Amino acid sequence: MIAGIVLAGGRSQRMGRRKATLKVGDEIFLERAVRVLREGGCGDIVVVLGVDEPELTSLTASSGVRATKSGGGPEQIDSLRAGLRALPATVEAAVVIPVDHPLIEPSTVTTIIETFEACRAPVVRVSHGGRRGHPVLFAANVFDELLSSELPQGARTVIRAHDGDLVEVDVDDPGVLIDINRPADYEEHVGELD
Repeated sequence: MIAGIVLAGGRSQRMGRRKATLKVGDEIFLERAVRVLREGGCGDIVVVLGVDEPELTSLTASSGVRATKSGGGPEQIDSLRAGLRALPATVEAAVVIPVDHPLIEPSTVTTIIETFEACRAPVVRVSHGGRRGHPVLFAANVFDELLSSELPQGARTVIRAHDGDLVEVDVDDPGVLIDINRPADYEEHVGELD
């Protein structure tokens, strides 16, 4: 089984409000990330939240996915580790989407999964127009490396360690490059903040 992890435990300081609750169309970012993973082919989805987020915890429960707390620290790798620890042992790989990348298409997740199933690479990452983006798929055989305490550059440390055997797939999805961190990013790519 291929799992999905949504990283939604950040503090959203540059945005000034919870990014997971921002709207994109009729959905909030968190709902869209879950839908993209589900429609893309992920069989089990874990959402990693910050410490005190009862509204988002109840939302994840109502959408049929599991929530876990980031707990370990403020860095994205801390959230990724919490998500990995919450996965069942039968998972073959995990597709990881940061919640602040709300314009990724489900077809991109499908492409990543199909690429992994064809080659079994330790890491499958996407690019668009020669630029790398999100999501990234990590095979189960690199989970222990991601859980290691010695990752000076977070998950990038593991990606770089597998530079010779990872697979990069170019997708026709500009959403893989769009990271919404500030109000100006939102207004440029999504619309006016309410």
